[in-house]
Amino acid sequence: MAKQLPYTTIREIFIRFRAAEPEPKGELAHVNAYTLLVAVALSAQATDAGVNRATKALFEIADTPEKMLELGEEGLIAHIRTIGLFRNKAKNVIKLSRILIDEYGGEVPSSRAALQSLPGVGRKTANVVLNMWFRHPAQAVDTHIFRVGNRTGIAPGKDVEAVERAIEDNVPAEFQQHAHHWLILHGRYICKARKPMCPTCIIRDLCPFEEKTL
Repeated sequence: MAKQLPYTTIREIFIRFRAAEPEPKGELAHVNAYTLLVAVALSAQATDAGVNRATKALFEIADTPEKMLELGEEGLIAHIRTIGLFRNKAKNVIKLSRILIDEYGGEVPSSRAALQSLPGVGRKTANVVLNMWFRHPAQAVDTHIFRVGNRTGIAPGKDVEAVERAIEDNVPAEFQQHAHHWLILHGRYICKARKPMCPTCIIRDLCPFEEKTL
């Protein structure tokens, strides 16, 4: 775990991230808050590309909680059986759809506590929805962000919540909205787990990590 980088270094890192990708976006396809919530819930232990393939036809016929309940659990399974843990995920999607109708008027709530009360929705899922749909600067820490945060010193922490807090505490406010997208992209395509592409890294001169330390 690297030491926490100083403010000026972190600011320069995110200036470079922003210059390289001014408007980073999540890769999960969705048409509204509900489909985003479902897509993120389905993405656990699955790739975004795999989820998008499965939900393309699904969201054409079930883009609201009411339509999802009409489709039913078996109908949903028929669309998502290529995704890992599809049976359990289908149960959760049907349950959360019922709760959205019964308790939230069919709308996706905009607080982390309310989102996390839904079946199959953890803190990371809630943060993705808050960030991408409600434009709240929530930080959804996945394995890529956890790795990058600790390797670089941008946001070191012993667990995902510690890394989340470190991002919120140390990344300048002007970059908070897109911070987790930039960090995901950096971890996915440059600061990879086993073969980091240090020679092509745009923050190499600011980063204490060296490939030889793997």
